[in-house]
Amino acid sequence: MGRNVVLGVDSSTQSTKVLAVDTDTGEVVARGQAPHVVSTGAARETDPEVWWRALGEALAQVGPYAAQAAAISVGGQQHGLVVLDREGRPVRPALLWNDVQSAPQAAALVAAHGAQWWAKRFGSVPGASFTVTKWAWLAEHEPEAAKAAAAVRLPHDFLTERLTGAAVTDRGDVSGTGWWATDTETYDSGLLDTIGLDPALLPRVLGPGDAAGTTLPGLPLRAGALVASGTGDNAAAALGLGLAPGQAALSLGTSGTVFTPSVARPADPSGVVAGFAGAHGGWLPLACTLNCTLAVDKIAALLGRDREAVEGGGSAVVLPFLDGERTPNLPYASGLLTGLRHDTTPGQILQAAYDGAVYTLLGALDEVLAVDGGAPSDEPLLLIGGGARGTAWRETVRRLSGRAVRIPVAEELVALGAAAQAAALLTGETPAAVARRWNTTAGPVHDPVERDDAALDRLGTELARTFGAG
Repeated sequence: MGRNVVLGVDSSTQSTKVLAVDTDTGEVVARGQAPHVVSTGAARETDPEVWWRALGEALAQVGPYAAQAAAISVGGQQHGLVVLDREGRPVRPALLWNDVQSAPQAAALVAAHGAQWWAKRFGSVPGASFTVTKWAWLAEHEPEAAKAAAAVRLPHDFLTERLTGAAVTDRGDVSGTGWWATDTETYDSGLLDTIGLDPALLPRVLGPGDAAGTTLPGLPLRAGALVASGTGDNAAAALGLGLAPGQAALSLGTSGTVFTPSVARPADPSGVVAGFAGAHGGWLPLACTLNCTLAVDKIAALLGRDREAVEGGGSAVVLPFLDGERTPNLPYASGLLTGLRHDTTPGQILQAAYDGAVYTLLGALDEVLAVDGGAPSDEPLLLIGGGARGTAWRETVRRLSGRAVRIPVAEELVALGAAAQAAALLTGETPAAVARRWNTTAGPVHDPVERDDAALDRLGTELARTFGAG
């Protein structure tokens, strides 16, 4: 076929996606996708074997490129707790990032040491999404499962280890555990002792540009292909965009996230900004909201309307905290609808749901940009994720931010960032340089519109009145 090809994997909450990418041009020459089964109800769990099977199914869909590719890398959902036995089999289903059962353990851990200590030492104040809280929950509620652990991994680590046999992770993903100290870039033995987790169960942390190893024989891949360290999904998306400090991305997916690379190490004691390390070697301050596209889609379904059937005007306020919330930290919150009048229309209520979701994201963006002094780039906000393709999401961001937005044409940026990381092993470039050479941010720019301060004021007032936050 005459192409130099690499593979990028995105193992997300809902599915596994694989892109086969031409190393020279960045052209996506083949793609595959396979769904995951996620539990519903109080727990958010998935059997890690589902991810492995889905990876095999997605690789089969890229055809001969799977066997041709010279390198592969895995981007995965952050924070998930994967507990394995001595044979590398899951002891129990993985607790996912959006499982909030560990909110009491998160509160206890923060209370025991203080938010300042957490922020200074680990760069983040752990909420219920962080892996450290999930291990504390497991040790308390399922002590036999914790006792049976022979290895503890993150989702992307699990897949990388299945590909290579190497027990490794990377600084980007491990910085979201809550037990890897960002001030020393080491596992914190004192904290691990406190929560009863043997550091011998944890993977070795690779640096930027390090390879995890090579593919094992017997896989639907070329034996001996290079495997990059991989990273968490948001760090992979940052690589895929080739972001520089001050360039901000808003990811509109199951969750909503805002992030930008920074020079300064983040250490926010309020807990709004997660002080993650970047897969590129610097830092990646990030803020995340639990309720984004799925929450708004749920409200559209309750109203019996298409997700794009919004109407302007009215006084309705919707805080779509259907699964609790992470930013602000309200794990027990539920959705709220107020400000109804006789003339309120279903389309206005749906628009208010978009407004509520975007309001929390934009407030988080201000905090993320403040890590390096708060001076945003003059460049448009980059909107990525599934929601970025929706007119209602795009127009709501423009109206509430007052800023121009750019919608990159490139899709599947987590997988594309993983592919850039894989390509960098072959070319000697940085992944960001590969992404910029591939021109991954190319796409239409939508000019700024006048900011809707009245809507912002309504939302801020209601959030402060109901939750004491704003």
